[in-house]
Amino acid sequence: MSGGTHFTLSPPEGTEFILSPQAVDFLCILHRTFDKRRKELLEARKKVQEELDKGKPLTFLPETKEIRDSPSWSCAPPAPGLEDRRVEITGPTDRKMVINALNSGAKTFMADFEDSLSPTWSNLLSGQKNLYDAIRRQIDFEVGGKQYKLIEKPAVLLIRPRGWHLDEPRLLIDGQPISGSLFDFGLYFFHNAAELVKRGRGPYFYLPKMEHHLEARLWNDVISLSTSKLGLPQGCTRATVLIETLPAAFQMEEILYELKEHSSGLNCGRWDYIFSFIKKQRAHKNCIMPDRDDVNMTVPFMDAYVRLLIQTCHKRKVAAMGGMSALIPIKNNPAANDAAMAKVRADKLREVKAGHDGTWVAHPALIPLAMSVFDEHMHGPNQYHIRREDVIVTDKQIADPKVPGKITDHGVRSNISAALSYCSAWISGNGCVPINNLMEDAATAEIARVQLWQWCNYGLKTDSGKTISPSNLKSIFEEESAKVASLPGIDAKHVKIASDYLLSQVAAKWPSDFLTSDLMHHLEGVGTVGGRAKY
Repeated sequence: MSGGTHFTLSPPEGTEFILSPQAVDFLCILHRTFDKRRKELLEARKKVQEELDKGKPLTFLPETKEIRDSPSWSCAPPAPGLEDRRVEITGPTDRKMVINALNSGAKTFMADFEDSLSPTWSNLLSGQKNLYDAIRRQIDFEVGGKQYKLIEKPAVLLIRPRGWHLDEPRLLIDGQPISGSLFDFGLYFFHNAAELVKRGRGPYFYLPKMEHHLEARLWNDVISLSTSKLGLPQGCTRATVLIETLPAAFQMEEILYELKEHSSGLNCGRWDYIFSFIKKQRAHKNCIMPDRDDVNMTVPFMDAYVRLLIQTCHKRKVAAMGGMSALIPIKNNPAANDAAMAKVRADKLREVKAGHDGTWVAHPALIPLAMSVFDEHMHGPNQYHIRREDVIVTDKQIADPKVPGKITDHGVRSNISAALSYCSAWISGNGCVPINNLMEDAATAEIARVQLWQWCNYGLKTDSGKTISPSNLKSIFEEESAKVASLPGIDAKHVKIASDYLLSQVAAKWPSDFLTSDLMHHLEGVGTVGGRAKY
C-alpha cells in the first residue's frame, strides 16, 4: 500500500511509532481517495476569487435554498463531553502546553496544528506523540525539579488540523505531497480514535478555513471512511467548523448540513474572518479598512456575521462558539492589566448576551474571568434554546465594508511590527507569539499583511498626510527589523527573510493567499531531493 511513499526527513527520536507502516498505509488510503477532489475544490476557490475581482458579489446560494428553508433537519446531539463548552482554551501541541491546557480548568482544549503552530517536522510529530500520551495519561514529566502531571478530570480534547490549502511536503505519496489536513487528521485518528471511544470520548475536531460547503462534504467523507476503515461506530466523531472566510459566511447552514451526523457546531473565527473579508474583496477600493484595532466585533459586517452564526447553529441544535480575545495578562503594570481585563470581560459579556454557547481564551489566567461571565449569564450547559428568530441578516450586511476609523502612522508601524515579528518567529519554529500584550498567531499577522498591501495598492495616506507606498515603508521595515532581531529566540537571518517577503507582498499585484504557504519552504526538509534541502 505505501510502496509509493517518500519521506524527506526521518522522524525525531521517540516519535518513530507515529509513522509506523500501518499509519502510513492509512495516510495513503486517505491521500489516494481524496486528494484529487481536494485539488479540484482549491481550483474552484480561484474561480470564485476571479469573479469577485470582476465585481460579482457573494450571495446566498440559490441552488441550496431548500436546505436553508427546510425545518425538518437538525445536527447530531452533543457528544459526550461537548454538552457544555462555555470556556475553551487553545494553543499549540508542545508537551508542557498540552498538560497545562488540559489542567487549566477550561471545559475543552483545542490542540492546534494550524495557526498557532509552526509546522516544523519536529513540532508536528512531537505534537502527535504528546497527544497520544495525553489520551493514555502517560504524558507526565519533570523538568528543573518541577513536575507536570495531568489532573484527574482534564479538559475535553479537540484537535485542529491544517486547512485544505496546505500541503505536507515532507511526505510524498506517488510523487505528490500529502495534504496537511489529511496528514494531521489521519495520524491523530489512526492512533487515537479507538482509544478515545473506549474511554467514552470520541475523536473531536475543529476544521479551519473552508470556503464552500463542498469542502465540508469532503471532510464528512474523510471522517466516514476513516471510521469505517478502523471499524468504529459511525457518528462517534464530531467536528466544529470555524467560519473564518467570507464565502463560508454565506453557507453556514449548508456546511452544517454536510457534516450533519458529525457536526458539533460553528465557531466565529474572528481574526481569520477579517483577513478573508479584506483579501476576498481586494479589488474594491470601497472595502479599505482602517487601523486593525478599529476593526472590532461591533462593526457592521462582524455584527451581522455573529448574529447569523448564532441563529443558524441554534436553529440546527448545535453550539455557536464565540471567538478569541487576543489580549493577555500584563505583568508589572496593574493599571494597564486592569484595562485589558475590562476589555476581555466586555468581549465575553457581549458574546454570552448575544447567545453564544462558549468562548475562547489563549491564556489560562483568563479562564476564571471568562468562566465567571458565562456562569452568571448562561445557567444551563448551553443556549440552544435562544433561537434568535428575530434576526434577519442580508447578503449586503455580511459584505458591508463600512468601518469607522482612520489609518494612522501608529497603525502602519504596528502592522509592520506584528507581521515581521510573527513571520520571523514562525520561520524560527514558533507559531504562537506574545506581541505588545496580544497573543498573535498567523491570523493576526495575515490581517497586518493584507492591510499593508491594501493601503499601498490604493496609494492611501495616513491621517498625518504621509503616503503609504512600498518605498516609503522600507525605512519603517528596517527600523522594526532591528527591534525584532534583538528579541530572544529570533534569528536575524529569519528577520531578513520575513522583511524581504513582506516588502515583496506590499508591492505585489495581488497579495498571496496565505503567508504560511509562502514561507513553508524555509522550514526543515521542505523541497528536498535525496534528503538534501533546496533553500
